[in-house]
Amino acid sequence: MYQLLNTRLNKIEEKGFTNLLKKSLTGLEKESLRVNSEGNIAQTAHPKVLGSALKNPWITTDYAEAMLELITPPCDRAFKSLDFLLDVETFVYQHLENELLWTTSMPCVIRGEEDITIAQYGKSNAGKMKSVYRQGLAERYGKMMQVISGIHFNYSVATEFWPAFQAVEGDTSDQQAFINKRYMAMTRNIQRYGWIIPYLFGTSPAICKSFLAGVPKPETMKVFKEFTCYEPYGTSLRMGDIGYTNSKEDDRGIKANYNSLDAYIASLRCAINTPNKEYEDIGLKNGDEYLQLNTNILQIENEYYSSVRPKQILEGFEKPTDALERRGIQYVELRSVDINAFRPAGMTHRQLYFLEIFMMFCLLQESPEITEEEAKEIDENQSIVAHQGRKPNLQLSRNSKDISLKDWANELLDEMSGVADLLNKAHSETCYATAIESKKYLIENPDKTPSAMVLDDIKNRDGSYYHFAKRKSEEHRDYFLQRKLDAETQQKIERVAQLSLKEQVELEAKNGLDFDTFLQKYFDNQL
Repeated sequence: MYQLLNTRLNKIEEKGFTNLLKKSLTGLEKESLRVNSEGNIAQTAHPKVLGSALKNPWITTDYAEAMLELITPPCDRAFKSLDFLLDVETFVYQHLENELLWTTSMPCVIRGEEDITIAQYGKSNAGKMKSVYRQGLAERYGKMMQVISGIHFNYSVATEFWPAFQAVEGDTSDQQAFINKRYMAMTRNIQRYGWIIPYLFGTSPAICKSFLAGVPKPETMKVFKEFTCYEPYGTSLRMGDIGYTNSKEDDRGIKANYNSLDAYIASLRCAINTPNKEYEDIGLKNGDEYLQLNTNILQIENEYYSSVRPKQILEGFEKPTDALERRGIQYVELRSVDINAFRPAGMTHRQLYFLEIFMMFCLLQESPEITEEEAKEIDENQSIVAHQGRKPNLQLSRNSKDISLKDWANELLDEMSGVADLLNKAHSETCYATAIESKKYLIENPDKTPSAMVLDDIKNRDGSYYHFAKRKSEEHRDYFLQRKLDAETQQKIERVAQLSLKEQVELEAKNGLDFDTFLQKYFDNQL
């Protein structure tokens, strides 16, 4: 099962290509809700001092006006991206006054959907489009699931490595075609083996009862002291059935196809261009106000939720599928990482080292096409681990056969050791092997996983999910308020924020088209 992986590892080392991996790039995107001193979602506007949410590349908003998203540029070492994130969050905390950043993936106390204000991006057509898209999500799915937070890990294999890897493979096709093929293989494997991420990284086994908004809790969930609902063996409810899923699209037979880049693009375009009766009944507009961008199964590509996405940087008003078709895949985005409530940045260096190993393992491991049966198996494994990942002797399904999570995880970590050795040699480090050993410990000791530690704190220290999350948020606030940025970093972040405000003003000043025409031209590829 892992013969091709080991053959590739041996060839890369024999031919001296190991050092070519040194310039692989990583980036992070971290979402966090701004909350007031009582732990309720903030009703204040995005602070202007942080720059324009539309144009600032490092500090923006996600779904809600109170939902910050902090973004790092691509960095040549994973720890640099985390250090950059720490600096940006330090800058943010300098300007939050009496607010906190909620330090867990599942939201704070929400007193109904009226508490959640959709993010606003100004008067430009680009800004209006972002807000209308979010209004469409509210109409289709409700606002509550949209304010679940997480961390996205972006990974780009070093440009210098691709021709060497292509030579190892004996592939004589166009280089970008080869890159696309290998990245899609990586994407399929991330789905196959991705259940291991919520087990190792999950920190959302519990929720505030207010998140259910009066809907009965799932039967498997327990109630602790009235206001906390939890899964006794849960790891990441964010990635489970109460999180953001594509159940509606799946019910209509729309499923992204990851077997090739062309198939992936075609499957998303099909959903974007297929009308839907339920969404037509909602209506496109209420008077002059847009309720959604269109009435099709997907408004745009990003509406299709997945634990992983192949990505290309957009140019202008380009659609993601068009960018992928024109220039191929530039990086892969892993989206299944919970915010680590025990660390100020929501992530540790060791976790990042493991994610690097995981991504390279998924690139080098054999990756057959995903059949319809395997796609169901992948979804079921993810759901089972999200809700019951720490259950003793938990069984998953591999190639239609039962296998225990523990056995499969140990097998994967053993095989990842070769990739860890490769990365250790590339960077003259020992941190990658250490990362593997730390994860093996969590397989043998489920009670030491982050999700188990969250439940232990809730039950034996804080008394509720809310009090746990609020305590950790306050601890992390204190950490950031004690940090000092050096003058150069401070000035750089300030300059980027100020420049973004200027860019938004300039964009709004040349808003030539009315919004109806702009939207039509966007979907007709005429911008």
